[in-house]
Amino acid sequence: MEKFIISNGCALRIADTRKGEKTILLLHGYLESLDVWEDFSKLLAKGYRVVAMDLPGHGISQVMGPVHTMGFLADTVVGVLDELEIEKVTIVGHSMGGYVALQTLRQHPERVEGLVLLSSTPNPDSPEKQADRDREIALVEGGHKDLLAATASKAGFAPDNLKRMADEVLFLEEQAIVAESEGVVALLRGMKEREDSNEMLRNSSVPQLFILGKKDGYIPLERAEAMVEAHPQAKVVWLENSGHLGYFEEPEVCAAAIAEFVAANK
Repeated sequence: MEKFIISNGCALRIADTRKGEKTILLLHGYLESLDVWEDFSKLLAKGYRVVAMDLPGHGISQVMGPVHTMGFLADTVVGVLDELEIEKVTIVGHSMGGYVALQTLRQHPERVEGLVLLSSTPNPDSPEKQADRDREIALVEGGHKDLLAATASKAGFAPDNLKRMADEVLFLEEQAIVAESEGVVALLRGMKEREDSNEMLRNSSVPQLFILGKKDGYIPLERAEAMVEAHPQAKVVWLENSGHLGYFEEPEVCAAAIAEFVAANK
């Protein structure tokens, strides 16, 4: 079921299966919306209540100013939980959604039953990545969001998967095109200034799972392995044939890993 709610002063679109003793909250990535989870959520809904939302600035949720900080987004996530009367959740954050999940854990640890970083990282932006975000902001503000959409929709997939994922590439390009330019820029600015979450994550008692694609162009294997080594407290699942979009590229493996993780957290 989809509906609109108000959370943290922001009008949001959410989807909620409404059934299940435990709840999984799915947070999408940059240039995406809750629509990316449509098929994937069905795999999880067999055993759990599944909630997804359009993060402010993407999908058809409201844009709230020139910068959407991770702190603002985390408070908005908890506002959704309050509205739905959900006490605790396992948060699955894909890419940018992982940054929001980390900040939610930082600000509201009592609401997080488990944390899944799906092709995401606790690291802050490097100076090079910040410069990339500035270039994307300039591109969007210059009226060339379509160029960004065309590039980003392909870059997330492992090269070997592009042919069979042709429909998904087109779908993601459309997702990026319909996102409001002001929302795209607000989220880019928020990601650019986010905190380093490594120490917070290591010190947390909340169960953690990393799901990483071995062919991810955004988080290369060497960097992913270094992240795993730095976080021995986290469980790790490697997707052998995925890039940055494991929920599309290997959905059954990805969903099974999440379901097993949630079931293990008593």
